[in-house]
Amino acid sequence: MTNRTRVLIVDDHPMVAEGIESILETYDDIVVVAQARNGQEAVRFVGEHQPDVVLMDINMPGIGGLSATEIILENHPETRVLMLSMHNAPEYVATALNHGARGYLLKDVPTDEIKLAIDKVMAGERYLCTGAEGAISTNEDGRDALTSREQSILLELAQGKSNKDVANDLNISVRTVETHRKNIKRKLGINSTAGLTRYAMEHGVLR
Repeated sequence: MTNRTRVLIVDDHPMVAEGIESILETYDDIVVVAQARNGQEAVRFVGEHQPDVVLMDINMPGIGGLSATEIILENHPETRVLMLSMHNAPEYVATALNHGARGYLLKDVPTDEIKLAIDKVMAGERYLCTGAEGAISTNEDGRDALTSREQSILLELAQGKSNKDVANDLNISVRTVETHRKNIKRKLGINSTAGLTRYAMEHGVLR
C-alpha cells in the first residue's frame, strides 16, 4: 500500500514501545519504521528513516523527549511529533507544545485514540488527549504560540533578511527556514513579509 504514514516510536521501556507498535501494525495505512530507546537514538533515527510522525516519550534518561523534539524539528521541521506522557498537568502539556510538539497523548489512552491523533497531525491539525485541552499554549490573539526557534527566525525575517541570510546566520538549511517561515505565517495568520515585520514591531520582537 502506498502513502502509508511512517511512524517512529521513542520510549525507553521496550514493552511500552512494542505494545504501541503491535497496536499500530493492525492499521493498513501505518508502518512503524523503527523504535528508539532514548533521545539520542530518536534524533539519529529520524535522519535515517524519515518518519512522518514521531511518538515521543517525554521522560527519558540522557536527552529527554523535549530536547529531542527541538533537535529533530531544527533539522526536520516537517516532522510531526506527538508527545507521550503519564502526566496530564497543564504545565507538561504547554511545555511540550512550546517545544514544537503537534500533539499530546497520555500513555493510557484507548488504542484507537493513538490512531486518531496520528491522523489529525498528518492532516495538519493539533491533537490533545481528553483532559489536556485546557493547557493549549496560545498568544493573546488566541493563536498558537511560536516556539523559541520560530521567534528567532521571525526576528531575522522582520529585519528584512532573506531565507538564505537567515539560514547562514542560524546555521540551518534554507529549506528549514522556508518550513519555519510557513509555520510562522500559518500560526500568526499573516501572508506577507511586511505583515511579519509589522507583527514583530507591535509585539516587541523588534526592539
